[in-house]
Amino acid sequence: MESKRGMATKPKKTSATLPAPDSTELKEFRKTNEAIGLRVSEGRLSLLSRKLFNVMMYHAQQQREPGENAPLATEAAKKYFWIPLADVARDAAYYSNDTEKLKVHLEELQNIRVHMEDGIQWTSQRLVSAVTLVNPAGLKKKGGQLWFGFAFPPEVAALVTSPGSSYTKLAIYYQTMLRSGTSLALYEICRRFLTNPSKLTYRQDWEWWYGAMSGNPITDAMPQYKYFKRDVIKPAVAEINMTTDINIELIEHAEGRKVVGLQFRVQATQQAALAFPVPPVIDSAMLARIMKLGVAQADAENYLLTTDDATLEATLSMVEKRVSSSAKTRIDSPAAYFRQALKNGYANNEAVATESVARREKSADPLLETPDELRQRYLSARAKEAYALFMEMDDQQQQHWQTMFKQTRKSGRAGGIANMSSALFRNEFSHWFAQQQWKEPAADDIIRFAIAFPKTAGAAEVPQTSAEPR
Repeated sequence: MESKRGMATKPKKTSATLPAPDSTELKEFRKTNEAIGLRVSEGRLSLLSRKLFNVMMYHAQQQREPGENAPLATEAAKKYFWIPLADVARDAAYYSNDTEKLKVHLEELQNIRVHMEDGIQWTSQRLVSAVTLVNPAGLKKKGGQLWFGFAFPPEVAALVTSPGSSYTKLAIYYQTMLRSGTSLALYEICRRFLTNPSKLTYRQDWEWWYGAMSGNPITDAMPQYKYFKRDVIKPAVAEINMTTDINIELIEHAEGRKVVGLQFRVQATQQAALAFPVPPVIDSAMLARIMKLGVAQADAENYLLTTDDATLEATLSMVEKRVSSSAKTRIDSPAAYFRQALKNGYANNEAVATESVARREKSADPLLETPDELRQRYLSARAKEAYALFMEMDDQQQQHWQTMFKQTRKSGRAGGIANMSSALFRNEFSHWFAQQQWKEPAADDIIRFAIAFPKTAGAAEVPQTSAEPR
């Protein structure tokens, strides 16, 4: 017999919100429903590629006809829609100065092939047919304005400029607030059904939802449903409910213990969302300094999010001075030296304290968190989620994990009450169990958590559950 269960993952939006943006800030456009919830057979729909495609649709609808803003007086230029590249970056919330990376993402849009669903038969299977970059002064010359030109396949162009009556009104404003492609994909699908009398999305099997949300080719291997729900659906629902104009709730359709279908309940937000886009989390200047030492970008971002700012700045300054010193032995690997210096605390306490005071003087905002504070808040929340997962297990599984933990605990230290009746024991177990379930958090994990669950005035740490195993 089939059962239906909902997931209560609707964090309330903060009451300290600003008025909703006006229509000029929203930058609304009409997206044909046939282009919402797409799955791909080739290429990948990432967050940036989704944003870029929407930006292209918005500007194409504003211009209505190709060639209107053509920077060159040629017949070929008349076949393209044209946008200043700076406007593309702004509307796609691309905060980096790395123009080359943006160009690569724009060009990769041509390589995305859409999986043909039963009701959609686009002959080209592509969203974009051509892209080009033009500087009237010459691409290799400094100065002048860089323009982005693009063209859609014929059937896509018709749906973009004249979506008819089957479309969903979306806003560039809200997509700038979302920090993951899965959130943006789910937001668009749910936004489509906001005006539906039932306030329910269509029901599909969870594998369909994975393809539509992840943007990965449908031929890719899929995770188990429990991991898809934990790592993809829950963060996306939380982010949408926290930052956009709708609130959504997951509904699972199950046969016995097996989930066979998913759909979402959609409601309009009663309260205005934050009236400003989420600022970039990464300090790009410090990121560049760390990478200059030879540290990979992913590692550098992790250092920025997991290390206290004062310690990181003091250590980085010390390493930079040491590397540039000609009076001492040459350092063969500045990256390795930086890692060692950070790990062993080479920067003296006075340098760290001085930097810490300087940073506090710059901002006394009590809601600001250091990377270390944010990381600890993330780990506390994850421990609570891990304990909830543990409580869903049967008696045999619970006993297995408790035994493993006690064996580990004996090798670490002795003493104390070694069962779940002790709050200290539960706390230690929850953090340990979380480490067994999930890998070390990456920068993106902590960023998504910070957006979905921002620190609020007077907010307490995530409480430890008092429940005990069965």
